Amino acid sequence: PFSRCRSVMSAPEQPAGPPAAAEAPEPEAANRYEAVAPHWFYCKVTDSRERWIPFSIQDSERLEAAHASGKGQADVTVATSGGRYDVHLQQRQRVAVYWEEEASQVRRCTWFYKGDKDNKYIPYSETFSEQLEEAYMTAVTLDEWKKKLESPSREIIILHNPKLMVHYHPVAASDDWGSAPMEQGRPRTVKRGVENIAAEIPAGEPLQIDHLVFVVHGIGPACDIRFRSIVQCVNDFRNVSLNMLQAHFKKAQEQQQIGRVEFLPVNWHSSLHSTGVDVDLERITLPSINRLRHFINDTILDVFFYNSSTYCQTIVDTVASEMNRLYQLFLSRNPGFKGGVSIAGHSLGSLILFDLLTNQKVAPEDDERGREGSTTTSSTRGVEQVKEILRTLELSEYSDVFEKEKMDRQTLFLCTEQNLKEMGIPLGPRMKLLHYISSKRETQVCTWNSGTPVIWPRGFSRLTNPTFPLPQVSANYPQLIYKPTIFFAFGSPIGMFLTVRGVKRINPNYSLPTCKGFFNIFHPFDPVAYRIEPMIVPDVEFEPMLLPHHKGRKRMHLELKEGLTRMSVDLKNNLLGSLRVAWQSFTRAPLPAVEAAEAEGETSAEAQTETKAEEPPEPAKEEASAINVGMLNGGQRIDYVLQEKPIESFNEYLFALQGHLCYWESEDTVLLVLKEIYQTQGITLDQPLPGGQ
Repeated sequence: PFSRCRSVMSAPEQPAGPPAAAEAPEPEAANRYEAVAPHWFYCKVTDSRERWIPFSIQDSERLEAAHASGKGQADVTVATSGGRYDVHLQQRQRVAVYWEEEASQVRRCTWFYKGDKDNKYIPYSETFSEQLEEAYMTAVTLDEWKKKLESPSREIIILHNPKLMVHYHPVAASDDWGSAPMEQGRPRTVKRGVENIAAEIPAGEPLQIDHLVFVVHGIGPACDIRFRSIVQCVNDFRNVSLNMLQAHFKKAQEQQQIGRVEFLPVNWHSSLHSTGVDVDLERITLPSINRLRHFINDTILDVFFYNSSTYCQTIVDTVASEMNRLYQLFLSRNPGFKGGVSIAGHSLGSLILFDLLTNQKVAPEDDERGREGSTTTSSTRGVEQVKEILRTLELSEYSDVFEKEKMDRQTLFLCTEQNLKEMGIPLGPRMKLLHYISSKRETQVCTWNSGTPVIWPRGFSRLTNPTFPLPQVSANYPQLIYKPTIFFAFGSPIGMFLTVRGVKRINPNYSLPTCKGFFNIFHPFDPVAYRIEPMIVPDVEFEPMLLPHHKGRKRMHLELKEGLTRMSVDLKNNLLGSLRVAWQSFTRAPLPAVEAAEAEGETSAEAQTETKAEEPPEPAKEEASAINVGMLNGGQRIDYVLQEKPIESFNEYLFALQGHLCYWESEDTVLLVLKEIYQTQGITLDQPLPGGQ
């Protein structure tokens, strides 16, 4: 039955002489057999295509140890991939822990094959690998090669020598003439052991988790230009963070001060569209341009859903409950976790988180402790506010009376004419104050703690926290069971939505009730992103903070652009100075030497003055970085802009969509997140990064 196989194999059998000659110097190794070292793989199916991916060295060793010690037991579960997946050894399945995902097949691999059309080696089944290993052991021990094995599917594997093993597969069971199966095409290459297939096997993630970050997606089920899910995008973000830790926190890692940051995705889109709204939309959707309409229903309409009281409630309930569920599940699987929790949102997800955070209630004990710590400050501020009102009404001479009564702005607005009379305020000043109080009440505004009024548009309700004037869609905002350390917004439209809701200015003294950090990160070409700082400091124009490149400098094209700008300014100044000196030498009469020196001094002074006028405003840039942008981020800057890539600078419109979806693989974004998180623990970068403003 193998006669045809021999004819086909005659060609590859001819060069078998040189390998035999190469093996001749080691006759002792002929009968020496060493067992193959297994490595564990899992199968990932993408678009009906299977890809076998190796577990990390750390995970594979744990799986092998559990496999060796768990024989005969009912089932053994091993946590892998940093605890995000569980492997059930008996069922040979890999199951996601924190999100819904189809179970993946798991295999203990020792033998692999690769055909012409295969990019990577594919592992044989465990049963057939054992048969191959037995045949290999026999061949090595007895030094009998060119053995042939037939698989259950009648595929033939020939072991020529330890370094040359091939796999033939038949076209069919038999042809019309009853002939034996024939081999088709070039044979597959067979390899024994994972060390011979050149697979990229990661070492594994640090076991210690220092911080937990929940990541909320924006509109639609896809989160990047490749239409990948939030789980896949967050996986990329996590992988980039591991690389950034090795590159910029190497000293802290070597001293075992840090482990890693865990990022977990939060999905709300599927819950929203499982309410039956898609069926209702389908009934009213026109049949033309079907794909475009389906795309709009599945993505763009999420913005309108969030502005609907009914579906806004569904979204905020889903996001809050999912983050609380993930937090409790994470703590149950990591009982020794002592780190903090931060949250990050992309696009609409950042607005959802912002609305949730503005509605969080401070715990009574924390509120009382905060009040005790700020009694003196708030009291002083209240007295100053009353003094300012009296100064506006030209009643400053009564400031001492109000200060003696410990009167702040809120108390002043509660005063009646009888109260003012009892304080000894004369009739004229009394009437002025009462008219001022009455006029402020009639505007029907919500007043925040600094006294800045903000009108509430119709259709929006007051927040749970009455000291904050930002209107929102009417909904019952749930509470989180933890206090976020930092809130990161990527490509966020928060500023635009606040403006549309009627907010013109954010109080510089305002901060999120339970979260003291807020970073608004955006790409310069992102069409969805808006700034926050101009709403806090509307009277000053200043640039956002430029995020330094993760390799420690500005991108080359930005440095070249700045250099050319400076060069053009210098050339202009030098040319103007030369023309001025030449013109003055023609128009002025000859002067004595002393007067000539004075004239030259005046000319140089004038030229210097003009040069200074033409130079870029460097001091303004320094002031911009140190400008007071309020307490929304604890006194730090809020807006951070990424540096565009050289190719992106050629056409802003062409890369606008990419600019909104670039954050998941942006090293600069990830590095800022890590830097700010570890800064709360007193751990800094190995070397500060220059290049930012």
